[in-house]
Amino acid sequence: MDRFLKRKLPSNEQQSSSKSCESSLQQQQIEINLEDLSSDLEKRIKISAYHPNDRDKIRRAYLQRGPCQPTQHNFPQRKIGKSLRRFCPSWFNEFGNWLEYSIEKDVAFCLCCYLFRHDFGKQSGGDTFVIEGFTNWNKKERLSSHVGGPNSAHNIGIVISKQSEQVRDLYRRRLTASIDCIRFLLKQGLAFRGHDESTNSANQGNFLELLRFLAKHNESINHVVLENAPENHQLIAPKIQKDIVNAAALETTNAIITDLEDELFAIIVDEARDISNKEQMAIALRYVNKKESIVERFFGMVHVKDTTTLSLKMAIDELFCKHGLSISRIRGQGYDGASNMQGEFSGLKSLILKENSSAFYVHYFAHQLQLTLVVVAKNHIQVASLFNLVSTLLNVVGGSCKRHNMLREKQINYVREALGKGEIPSGQGLNQETSLKRAVDTRWGSHYATLINLILMYSSIIDVLEIIKEDGSNADQRAEANDLLHLLEDFDFAFKLHLMKNVLGISNELSQALQRKDQDIINAMNLVNITKLRLQTMRDNGWESLLQEGRSRRGGKAQAITTEHHYRVELFYTVVDMQLQELNDRFTETNTRLLFCMDCLNPTNLFSAFDKTRLIEFTKFYPCEFSVINLVMLDNQLETYIIDMRSNVEFSSLKGIKNLSEKLVETGRHLVYPLIYLLLKLAMILLVATSIVEKAFSAMKIVKNRLRNRLGDAWMNDCLVTYIEKDVFNKIDNEQIIQRFQNMKSHR
Repeated sequence: MDRFLKRKLPSNEQQSSSKSCESSLQQQQIEINLEDLSSDLEKRIKISAYHPNDRDKIRRAYLQRGPCQPTQHNFPQRKIGKSLRRFCPSWFNEFGNWLEYSIEKDVAFCLCCYLFRHDFGKQSGGDTFVIEGFTNWNKKERLSSHVGGPNSAHNIGIVISKQSEQVRDLYRRRLTASIDCIRFLLKQGLAFRGHDESTNSANQGNFLELLRFLAKHNESINHVVLENAPENHQLIAPKIQKDIVNAAALETTNAIITDLEDELFAIIVDEARDISNKEQMAIALRYVNKKESIVERFFGMVHVKDTTTLSLKMAIDELFCKHGLSISRIRGQGYDGASNMQGEFSGLKSLILKENSSAFYVHYFAHQLQLTLVVVAKNHIQVASLFNLVSTLLNVVGGSCKRHNMLREKQINYVREALGKGEIPSGQGLNQETSLKRAVDTRWGSHYATLINLILMYSSIIDVLEIIKEDGSNADQRAEANDLLHLLEDFDFAFKLHLMKNVLGISNELSQALQRKDQDIINAMNLVNITKLRLQTMRDNGWESLLQEGRSRRGGKAQAITTEHHYRVELFYTVVDMQLQELNDRFTETNTRLLFCMDCLNPTNLFSAFDKTRLIEFTKFYPCEFSVINLVMLDNQLETYIIDMRSNVEFSSLKGIKNLSEKLVETGRHLVYPLIYLLLKLAMILLVATSIVEKAFSAMKIVKNRLRNRLGDAWMNDCLVTYIEKDVFNKIDNEQIIQRFQNMKSHR
């Protein structure tokens, strides 16, 4: 008894005081934990032993569980008379409403009699089906006669049981209708609640409106939802909605974890602020799934109150612990280097590497390197002031349609005059109309384009500012234009403008190359080395040419520079060194070697990049996956593998390691060359991209918008998981969500 009461007796008194405890249950009402009610038929307490106010609650709990019917049990035989007899499991189908079986004692009981039979008097069967248990397996007719007359406790129990089944059916239909409405709203990223959810309100919100629409067009649920449901059991309360969404999100995440199984994976992390200015960290996983295809899945959005490295690491640890993942299985890391938390992510990368030396960081090739280099350059206060000035200039010159048209006309006139003087060449495709482009931190490459257009349209911009200075509509506009004219005609602005144009121009080809879908690793890494070399050459020999560019832009107003040390050392050398350092950090010797080794798996041009020595070097980065014995086996396996690949027509037209992996699985060769296939999976994990986390932040703007800016962190995470991974969510059936919802907490 003590096992299903919250108040327990000392262990040495448990057996001796069972009778006194039963009487105490009758005398005083003690809180009962319904989940701890014993399923053991021999250890159940009599219903009459419970307090009268608790008996109906106990009966309802047992009726919802149903009779104990172990259909898969191997029922033992017993000698009855001259024959061996046993309990027949088919009796469960015939007497399924009440028949129970005790595995421990090999006897049958009646659930209805246990719940509803009085302690005094007898009905058909006496105490056999309640206390002693039925064992006469050769007398099946006793089961049929046990039911008794219409007024027997047994038949009363059957009626109540059927009523309970009906109530449960109505409950499931209401719950399913709510789940269907919530499922639709989640996949569309729509809000649930309205301004006023009262019955007479005209703005009840999407959830209630959709539920009414569903009821109106579906007769089978019309009479069980909303006004036709019990007032306290409509399953439409905000807490119920949140519980259902949480259940759906947990099932979706669980499906991703099941798909991942115990495979190796990479993590992709990025951060952004939501509409309420809270730092949110998005975490995604990249792995090879059961179908042997590389997939990226959004894993969760975590609010980070403190953006220190340790706090970020703790947030990831907590999320991994919640879902049973281990950092030891990570084989790749990817972070947004253009983030305002760049330093913290760099520290996070180091912390994970200390814990797992095989969690290599490789610059994600789908990310625009140029944006990262702009952010690095902005760490220099004078470069940051340049881009702030450019932003202000764009607001003034292009702040209205009138000024925009004025600038356009000035530029057209400038081009015509230059063509007439022969200063610029003419021809098809040349001298296209140019406009100022606004530099945006989320628009890759926009900073470089903005600086180029600013240089090309410099004279026209000066003319427009002169007009605003003279004819501005108010004193503030005229003063602002005057200040900008002084700044733009100063050598300091011209020098910084051409410096950043040259720096970003050097890395532009590399940035563009890293974005191509048909990524050529060798060419990309060669471009990395070329970019580093050009920056170093610019540092060593580019000072004089840059000085001339800055002076020429100021024309006759140039004056002698008395602060050469400031411009040469504190600005020119410092900015170029910062760019070189960032490239060295992103493309270290380790990950450069990794990428060159990975390229040896490339199947293009009949595996022309294949190099056995480099592939064996690749395995040394992963000592946990490749033992000494494996390395010896791999050496021999590679010899057979390359002959097989080059002599087989099926593998002659493959492009990329992803296609190679799928073809190996399709032909069953991943079983023939398991070590090489493991190399392929490790290589595919490393090629990470930011697309999935960028998608998460786009979704965050839809889910948590201006009208829903008070959305809680857990509520937002649940909505994002189901919205972003809707292809996984679509495969989660309602039964799984119902089971998760029921197990989360006690629901009536």
